[in-house]
Amino acid sequence: MIKVGIIGGAGYTAGELLRLLINHPEVEVTFVNSNSNAGKAITEVHEGLYGETDLKFTDQLPVDTIDVLFFCTAHGDTKKFMDANKLPASLKIVDLSTDYRAASTDHDFVYGLPELNKEAIKNATHIANPGCFATCIQLALLPLAKNNLLHSEVHVQGITGSTGAGQKPQETSHFSWRDNNISAYKAFDHQHLAEINQSVKQLQKSFDKAINFIPLRGNFPRGIFVTAYTDCDLPLEEVTKLYEEFYADASFTHIVAKNIDLKQVVNTNKCLLHLEKHGSKLLVISCIDNLLKGASGQAVQNMNLLFGLDETTGLKLKPSAF
Repeated sequence: MIKVGIIGGAGYTAGELLRLLINHPEVEVTFVNSNSNAGKAITEVHEGLYGETDLKFTDQLPVDTIDVLFFCTAHGDTKKFMDANKLPASLKIVDLSTDYRAASTDHDFVYGLPELNKEAIKNATHIANPGCFATCIQLALLPLAKNNLLHSEVHVQGITGSTGAGQKPQETSHFSWRDNNISAYKAFDHQHLAEINQSVKQLQKSFDKAINFIPLRGNFPRGIFVTAYTDCDLPLEEVTKLYEEFYADASFTHIVAKNIDLKQVVNTNKCLLHLEKHGSKLLVISCIDNLLKGASGQAVQNMNLLFGLDETTGLKLKPSAF
C-alpha cells in the first residue's frame, strides 16, 4: 500500500483528494495535517465523507512514515515549507500550489500534465500539479503546438465555478453575489498564462504570439468551460486527426465530434475537446472539472504514475446522468 500524507487538509482540493484517496485500492492515508483543525474529525470539515473515514486532523508531520506527501497549501507555502524542512530524499511530493510550476534549475519538480510529460512524471520524485485553467487551456492547444500550427494570436475565454476561488468566503464567492451573476477578472493577466506559455513553447519553440485570455466567474459550483480560437488553414478533418493522434494514449482526454457540455465532465477526471472550423478560424472547446482534472484528480493521476500504477486507478468516476 502507498502511504500518504496531506498538508493543508481543510480546503476544497484537500476534500476531493481525500475522497479519492480513501477509496483508492492501493492507498492508505496516514495523516492529514491542519493546524487550525487539529484534533477534529475529518468529517467535521468535509461532511461528504461521513461513513467513509474516521481519520482526524493532526498538527503533526510524521513524514518518515509515508511514501508520498501532497501539498494542498496556499500559494507560496509549499516553498516555505520545503526551504524550512529537511524531508527524506526518497519521499515523493505532489504540490497542488503554483510554487514549482515554472521550470527552473533551482528545483527538480516536473510539471505534472500527464498528456505532456508522462514519461518524465514516471521517473520523477517531485511533481508540480498544473493549475485548473492551465490544464483546460493547454489540452485545447497542445496538439497545435506539437504540429507547429500556432502562427497567430490565440484568443481564449474561460468560465470557472465558484470552487475555483477556494473554500474561504470572499467578496466574489458568496452566494448572494455569485448567483445569477457573471463577471470577468484578471483579463490578459491571469497567473496560469505563464505555465500555459511554458508548455506551448516546450512543443513549439518558435511560438512568440500572444495568448489572449479572458477568465470569467460563473454562477455554478464546479467546472471549467473554455473556448479558444486561432487561425488555421487545415481542414477540420486533418486537424481532428492530429488531435486524435496526440491524445491516442491519453486515458482521460477525449475528442468529441458533437458539441460538448460542462455537465459531461463534472465529477470526473476527464477533459472533453470539441473542434470546429469557421472559415480560417479553428475553434477548440475544452471542459474539465476544476477540482478533479484541474486539481485533485490530476494529482492522484500523477501519484499513480509515480508509483507505476495504471494512471486510471481510483479515478474511474462517472458524471451525473442529468
